[in-house]
Amino acid sequence: MEKNDNCDIVIVGAAHMDLQVYPVKRTLLDTASYPAKQMLWSVGGDALNESTILTRLGHKVKLISCIGDDMIGSMILEHCQKNQIDTTFLKRDKEKITGINIGLIGEDGERTFINNQSGSIWTFCPEDVELEAVCGGRILSFASIFNNPLLDKRLLLPLFRRAKEQDMIICADIVGAKKGERLEDIAEALGYVDYFFPNYEEAKELVKEKDIDKIADVLLELGVKHVIIKTGRSGCLVKSKQLRVLVPGYQKANCIDTTGAGDNFASGFLCGLLEGKSLPECAAFANCVASLAVEAVGATEGVQSRRQVDRRYQAYQNL
Repeated sequence: MEKNDNCDIVIVGAAHMDLQVYPVKRTLLDTASYPAKQMLWSVGGDALNESTILTRLGHKVKLISCIGDDMIGSMILEHCQKNQIDTTFLKRDKEKITGINIGLIGEDGERTFINNQSGSIWTFCPEDVELEAVCGGRILSFASIFNNPLLDKRLLLPLFRRAKEQDMIICADIVGAKKGERLEDIAEALGYVDYFFPNYEEAKELVKEKDIDKIADVLLELGVKHVIIKTGRSGCLVKSKQLRVLVPGYQKANCIDTTGAGDNFASGFLCGLLEGKSLPECAAFANCVASLAVEAVGATEGVQSRRQVDRRYQAYQNL
């Protein structure tokens, strides 16, 4: 089926702002006044992070999300315009409050998020998504299952069916369940997914298995075509019915902030798919994108250009 040339990829999911605080100690709440070295606003949300990185890697993106008609929403729209992200289907709702995450980043780069349950992360619902927007691209990326709790199978099933009708590749990531959701709740939807990107801890909790290969096999049996399990600095496992390969990570990265590392990984993998790379090459490229992401505070501050990523990828290949 011939595609329209208006975008390469359609991305559905969260768009909000992060206020990153770095570094903090666990004794933070025991202190009346805490002097952090760095505090900055950075765009956040799985879909907005993926959209940002993919446009910087040279691809056309259509973002489907929902924000409020407020100051934070205006910051997001300004960012999208600057980064040439198509916001035709980014709904701005006067009845919603744009989500904010406060990221408390430890000296080891690991972080804890505080988010507002009244914000758009929690109130983005199936009625905010126009299914006809899923067209014209080669890939549909559902940026994170469970991240927006209201976007359950009531949206996933018709959305994925629509994508298959449009002959699109379906990719999805996942986060930990916010409302006690189980594998059974998304099993039918996963059967439509061509590439699934959980990290090991998320996948272990979802499948209730510890062995990484058993985890992948359970997901493959549900109909997922390719399972890519992220394992942090060590890299990832890529597994399908025909292929199993461990792809090492870039070991020389200086980890400052892990915020958005998984979104950056997904962006790199999607970029590789769009450009016809082999699956091990897609995973290696994704590892390089993620390695740059963790070297700066903020989910989208580390990756600024395609040239930068290509240099890292070349260094990775020469190790």
